[in-house]
Amino acid sequence: MNKTNVLSLFRIAFSHLCAGVFYLAWLTAFLLATKLDSSVVKAALWLLAPMTTAAGFATGIMILERLTKSSRTRFSRLLAWPLLGCAIGAGIVYEFGPMLIVFGMLVAGTASVALRGAQVC
Repeated sequence: MNKTNVLSLFRIAFSHLCAGVFYLAWLTAFLLATKLDSSVVKAALWLLAPMTTAAGFATGIMILERLTKSSRTRFSRLLAWPLLGCAIGAGIVYEFGPMLIVFGMLVAGTASVALRGAQVC
């Protein structure tokens, strides 16, 4: 493996880690909101799950781009790929149970980050 491949794998793994942290923050907010017994708040939080997870992926990429000084892509451009991946992943897995969307979001979000990296290189 050359240096570029190792950096790409590290970027994907780090963005995956950041997405997991953001998802845990969303899950904490969701679990706290269940005590409110408000269906409007729950529905809003369900819609925010893919967006929050995608923001984690994009944040991970942005942090590494800044640290390695490889590029300075705008956050909105970084967010587009994982947002699409997380939304598709959540949509596919939702039928199996809403609490399982995390698996779809993380798999599809990671794939989208990898595809974005292939487009950039």
